[in-house]
This record gives sequence, C-alpha cells and structure tokens, in this order.
Amino acid sequence: MTRSILAGLAAVVGVTVLSGTGCQANGVGDPCIPEQEYDPTYAGANYDEVGVVPGSFQCLTRLCLINHFQGRVTCPYGQAANGAPNSPATAGCVTPGLNTNVSALVQPQCTDRQATEAVYCSCRCENLSGGTDDGANYCKCPSGFSCTQLVSSLGAGLDQGLTGGYCIRDGTAFSASVTTQSTSVCATTCGEGGSADCGPADNMGGT
Repeated sequence: MTRSILAGLAAVVGVTVLSGTGCQANGVGDPCIPEQEYDPTYAGANYDEVGVVPGSFQCLTRLCLINHFQGRVTCPYGQAANGAPNSPATAGCVTPGLNTNVSALVQPQCTDRQATEAVYCSCRCENLSGGTDDGANYCKCPSGFSCTQLVSSLGAGLDQGLTGGYCIRDGTAFSASVTTQSTSVCATTCGEGGSADCGPADNMGGT
C-alpha cells in the first residue's frame, strides 16, 4: 500500500504536514534534497511509498516529490548501521551541507528508481477526483511530465489538500510488478541481481 510521508527534520512514523501548497509549473523537474536528509538519524525514503514535502525552499514550486525512491539522495550507495560505507569506492553517508555523519543504516538507491527520475521538484496538478475546479491551487505539467495520481490518503485529521495528482517525468510511473524478494545488500523489490541493482553505477564498487 502506498502511503504519503510529509516529514520535517525529525524522523517520523506516519505523516507530518509541514505547510500548505501553492504550485506553479516553473521549476518542475529541478533536483531537490528532501529536508529529512539534514537529520543525521534519518535512514532514508522507502521504495514502497510516495512522499511529498511541501514548503521546500529548494523548489520554485515549493514542493519536493519523493516517488517510490529508496535511501538518501545524497548517499547513493548507502551505509551500514555503524556508518561503514557499502561500497569500497565511497565514504559513509553525511548530511548535506553540514557533513555530519549519518548514524542510521541507509539502504542503497535502486538502479531502476534513481534520484533523477524519482526525487525532484513537482507540483499538485489535480485533486483526488481528477479535477481542478474546487478552488485550490493547481499547476499545469510542462512538456515531458504527466499529471499522475500519487497520493490517495493522508490519514484522518491531516490536510487532505495534498491528495491527488502530481507532475512526474514521462515514463517513470511506478510499477509494483516485482513480487520476488532479494536477500542481497539491496532491499526487497529492488531487483534480483544483488549489488548490480544498487546505487547509480553498474555495481557497488563502480565509479
């Protein structure tokens, strides 16, 4: 089941709303780092979930989308719980800017859902019913992006104004067709090829 995580700097379970929306198409697709990654205890995003982080000052749209992505944008190969790097060619994970050592186990990115196609600035383009005539702010997706339903529910008592469709890169819609599980260093659903399915290179020792 897909959940939407709206999280601030602290690690959370469930959903935390940072702020409201208000989107425009300018800047859709620009790279962004989820603000959770500034927290050294944050283990990273979950491959099975969608996250929307409103209030992102990195984005002209003020919203950073995390669309079925695993790990940290700033640490492609992840690290062990003791901070040891998963790849001999890389260091362990650190927070962006401050370079504080991350204290959590961080899963490596999956080659089929890397940051360039799964984490970027986006905006809300339609409501849960596929409409745009309810008085809320919506954007029109620019060329190369499609309006796709991503957030179905935020749970009772939370801002349902963030449910609905968001602009995603064409050809990057998530498919949950992988049903087998891997016991390699990659998390389940990230492929059956072991380390070849982790990180941005062909293997975890790649450059």
